Amino acid sequence: MNWSSLISNKRLGQELRHTERHDDRSEFKRDYDRLIFSAPFRRLQNKTQVFPLPGSIFVHNRLTHSLEVASVGMSLGNDVEAALFPLPTGECMGGASLGTIVATACLAHDMGNPPFGHSGEKAIQAFFTEGQGSLLRQKLSPETWSDITHFEGNANAFRLLTHRFNGRREGGFVMTYSTLASIVKYPYPSTEATEKHPKFGFFHTEKDIYYKIASELGLIKEASCSRHPLVYLVEAADDICYEIMDIEDAHKLGLLTDEHTKELLLAFFDEDTRRSIIRRIDTENILDINEQIVYLRASVIGKLENECVRAFLDNEEAIMQGTFQGSLIDHISSLQRQAYQRCVETAVANIYHSKPVLDIELGGYRIIETLLTQLVDAVVNPHRFYSKQLLQRVSSQYEIQSPDLDTRIMAVLDFISGMTDVFALDFYQKINGTALPIV
Repeated sequence: MNWSSLISNKRLGQELRHTERHDDRSEFKRDYDRLIFSAPFRRLQNKTQVFPLPGSIFVHNRLTHSLEVASVGMSLGNDVEAALFPLPTGECMGGASLGTIVATACLAHDMGNPPFGHSGEKAIQAFFTEGQGSLLRQKLSPETWSDITHFEGNANAFRLLTHRFNGRREGGFVMTYSTLASIVKYPYPSTEATEKHPKFGFFHTEKDIYYKIASELGLIKEASCSRHPLVYLVEAADDICYEIMDIEDAHKLGLLTDEHTKELLLAFFDEDTRRSIIRRIDTENILDINEQIVYLRASVIGKLENECVRAFLDNEEAIMQGTFQGSLIDHISSLQRQAYQRCVETAVANIYHSKPVLDIELGGYRIIETLLTQLVDAVVNPHRFYSKQLLQRVSSQYEIQSPDLDTRIMAVLDFISGMTDVFALDFYQKINGTALPIV
């Protein structure tokens, strides 16, 4: 792989067309703006990140998380660019900015996630492997069956951005090749996923699109695909934000004590730096404990960002050869890596299995399961009266009326995964007759 081929402003769906521009934005900044102003991105404000959507205490949702990941991703991309290139990439690669490409991919990385956090993904997988959906195995192609039984938010994000939904133009969001490649963490379809590595990067319906992009960018080597190098920066930004921000949210909700939280965050620094940070907090008279935690969290994110840039630069040759193993977080200095692992262990023990998180996962699981039961039955038996009534509630952009059952099943997943938590709950109540409109 080489940077000159990896950075391409060619747009999916407009490969043979020249579009006249009326401002000075780069094609990659256009990608960024296109996502920021899109309805699917806006809907992330009403999708669960980890904790239930806020009541009196505001915690992260998918939107705030994605914006923070994009901010860190911008810094990672800019710092790597400054170290790698004697000239700005805009001067040597067609107006590119690595920071802008990484930030845009960060905005997109969660756009394919269904409602209710990771429990939404699990509910879809379980419906087809354990629930009523398992009866469809003989009626669907092996590729579709593999996609839906391993349903993945990452693959669904790539589909959302590239699939030509009804009424949409060719190429979906019509993003640049480099931006699209930068969101695919796992450059293979579900049929190549394993029990040890169950995640995958794209559904079989978008397989040809991905391979076309990968071929153009030089990602294919000996019949296999390597990650685009910028994927490692997108992944690092996500790793940094979700783990550290979950600790801050848990503190706000009282799941972690003041001292435990401060101990976790100060562990990222050596003794001299810890004393300097504590002295700075005292000097600036930061008395509010929440502000102290904010200051510590910002310091940790800055440190991890620097560490991940160093890890990328130290391993650039392996990354460019497609032989790099693991994530950038796996290759940071031992002190920071051990502190990060303690945060992971704390999150598993005190956060991800906490009552608020379990409650939203259990409720969300049941809502998704019910929606799938009703909608899948409707597309399998579209001639029934109730099916016809129910399917009229599905937006016309989804191919719910296709003569092909595989396409109709994927349309159901498109519809459900695009829902917000509130819309999913409202739809669930209506089809169950518990929220009938008052005339």
